[in-house]
Amino acid sequence: MLPNETWKGGLFSAPKVIGSITTLYHTITVHRENLLLKKSPADIVQILLQHDPELSTTVGQSNATPLISAAAKGHVAVVNELLSTNSSLLEISKSNGKNALHLAARQGHVDIVKALLEKDPQLARRTDKKGQTALHMAVKGISCATVRLLLQADAAIVMLPDKFGNTALHIATRKKRVEIVNELLLLRDTNVNALTRDRKTALDIAEGLPLSEETVEMKECLTRYGAVTANELNQPRDELRKTVSEIKKDVHSQLEQVRKTNKNVNGIAKELRKLHREGINNATNSVTVVAVLFATVAFAAIFTVPGGDDDNGMAVMVHSPSFKVFFISNAVALFTSLAVVVVQITVVRGEITSERRVVEVINKLMWLASVCTTVAFIASSYIVVGRRN
Repeated sequence: MLPNETWKGGLFSAPKVIGSITTLYHTITVHRENLLLKKSPADIVQILLQHDPELSTTVGQSNATPLISAAAKGHVAVVNELLSTNSSLLEISKSNGKNALHLAARQGHVDIVKALLEKDPQLARRTDKKGQTALHMAVKGISCATVRLLLQADAAIVMLPDKFGNTALHIATRKKRVEIVNELLLLRDTNVNALTRDRKTALDIAEGLPLSEETVEMKECLTRYGAVTANELNQPRDELRKTVSEIKKDVHSQLEQVRKTNKNVNGIAKELRKLHREGINNATNSVTVVAVLFATVAFAAIFTVPGGDDDNGMAVMVHSPSFKVFFISNAVALFTSLAVVVVQITVVRGEITSERRVVEVINKLMWLASVCTTVAFIASSYIVVGRRN
């Protein structure tokens, strides 16, 4: 029973006697019959707040406000009364970071959760010092209706992890809340294979639980929605890493093969150039010999002219057209052959392009010398044989 001096000195002006409205509310509830009060806790709170509205902001143990205490106890009328007096009470949390919504959700007080969310839908995203939202607290309980209310307010909170990486699905699985797990899996925002800090999926947690009917049902449900273990989740990444490694190895092998091929090709090209140069040298040497032979024949033919010469050394057939053809053809063959010899002697060796052009030129000159030698031979044959016939 409250001491008389509390009433005499003013109930709401004696913080030394009653530190907060939480303590007062608790005292009145416990000693209700002793005080012979016929009113409900909500009526008592209303009277107290009418006398001193500031009592709603007083805090008790662990920094708990009257709103937090009423929400935890499930007194809907008291919560509504406090919110109507001071809606900013929603911003105040306990020393552990939990607010009124956290505690109401944990206990499954649906009406209180609904009232708090109607005042501030963003309250569903508030976290405590462990990084837990009200949904994290709700899935620890057994009230699926509370979970639905929170998800209706903000479905995206199902993805929010706490400081340990646990989403609501991880916690519900660990607590073996089959109905709540099914409810969470119905959402498109739920990541069924989210990983905790210790690299576990919800299916990993379910497989680590003792075998029971609930765990079997949960594993079936998780698997039905595409849940896999962390090892299976990492397998495609490992396969990709292996594939990339194999590709790098193949590319390196191919580059090495290309390098060896280029080396072999360069060696072959070098040998071909060497053979080509040798071929050119052999061809020019052969042409030189033939040119000298043509020049020798042409030079000798001028002193042994066909038809002979007279006592004065004059050619007998000097005025004959056949002799003129012989003389001109023999002279052209002689000078062409000499030109070939001179070019072969003076050409610069070592430059394949220039040597190739020289070979082309001397081949044409040799053809000319050959034709002229042939014509000279035919003309001399006509002079010696044809004329007599």
